[in-house]
Amino acid sequence: MTKEDVAVTTPPAAAYQAILAHHRVLEENVARRVAALTEAVASGGRHEVALADLISYVASEVLPHAMAEEHSIYAVAAARPELAGTVGAMVEEHRSLASMAEELAKSTGGARAAELARTIGEVFAAHVTKENERLLPPLAADEGTDLAQLVVQMHRLTEAAQRETPAHDDLGAPDPEEGTLALLLEATAALSSAGETDHACRLVASAWSVLRMPRPELAVRTTAALHRLVRQIASAPVAMTPRRDAPATGEVLDVRLLAPAQRHERIFDTYRTLAPGEAFTLVNDHDPKPLHYQFEAEHAGGFTWDALEAGPEVWRVAIGKPADAPASAADSGVEVPLPELDVRRLVHGRRHEIIFATYEGLAPGEGFVLVNDHDPQPLRYQFDAVHPGRYTWDYLERGPAAWRVRIGRMAVVATQ
Repeated sequence: MTKEDVAVTTPPAAAYQAILAHHRVLEENVARRVAALTEAVASGGRHEVALADLISYVASEVLPHAMAEEHSIYAVAAARPELAGTVGAMVEEHRSLASMAEELAKSTGGARAAELARTIGEVFAAHVTKENERLLPPLAADEGTDLAQLVVQMHRLTEAAQRETPAHDDLGAPDPEEGTLALLLEATAALSSAGETDHACRLVASAWSVLRMPRPELAVRTTAALHRLVRQIASAPVAMTPRRDAPATGEVLDVRLLAPAQRHERIFDTYRTLAPGEAFTLVNDHDPKPLHYQFEAEHAGGFTWDALEAGPEVWRVAIGKPADAPASAADSGVEVPLPELDVRRLVHGRRHEIIFATYEGLAPGEGFVLVNDHDPQPLRYQFDAVHPGRYTWDYLERGPAAWRVRIGRMAVVATQ
């Protein structure tokens, strides 16, 4: 029996109970992972595995479910005047959960991770209760609302989000860059099937390099696609051209206990701090071929790569800057145009999270130009609260049609 058949034969009461059951599963799984993390931190043990488990569950189950709800059940409920306010508040709670999950993924201390995890658990439990008791009953009682069909639509949207495939026909106005990326990923999958996986990987890595600053949420999608491509040809070698004049390694960067979302940015941050002739040893729990493609896209000819250990449980790679690597822009005195982050085409609810994600991906001394359709003074107050004394802010254009602000991460943090 297909989901469409279920939509025809399932009575509203059964659809309502199905939603409640799914909510219980989500709430129980979040609570169990929050408890595991807080207990690990309280005991003084290693908490990183529990942290990664919670982040992964929120990212792969809770947030896709939230997105699907907004474009199915919430969309119908918002049309009812008595529920519009409740829907608006619940959408904001979704945004808060996404922001807290992002902050949790970037947390470095156990105490802060436990605090964020507890807050996520509390907010999600209260959110589920509100939806179960205030939002769903009026829809279930309304003969004009096909709750069963909404459940089918919600499941389809959830699956689309989990596959990282945009569903523009359901999500409103299409995002041109997202749509273009989807076509590129489809094309590279076909290219890989035709035996050109190395070429496909290089194209996806190039897309990642273009998107990582202005569209970090799409860059994450390209990283996932790159990993899938590499896994498809795990038994076949991918062309690599490591240099054998690699510098002697110094720091060891073990990313095995980091959440997947943290790994590549931490690795690139470590590389950026290297001086010519320096290197570090990366320790990973899988073959870092996807990372190699990204290095080729971002630092072609400016890095060394030497495999030291190749699994099956641990992979070690020495990554360095060759002694003849070109000097950075700061050292050479050449002014390189900063990348622009134009948020005017984004919905207001997403702008600040994208701006902060872009800033947090900067290495010390790097920056970008924010382009907005209003004076971003509220954003500056938020920067003062979150990154006091650690950022720069310079107006380049002050309206009336556009505001442009150069935002940078200080190379040397100002003392308070």
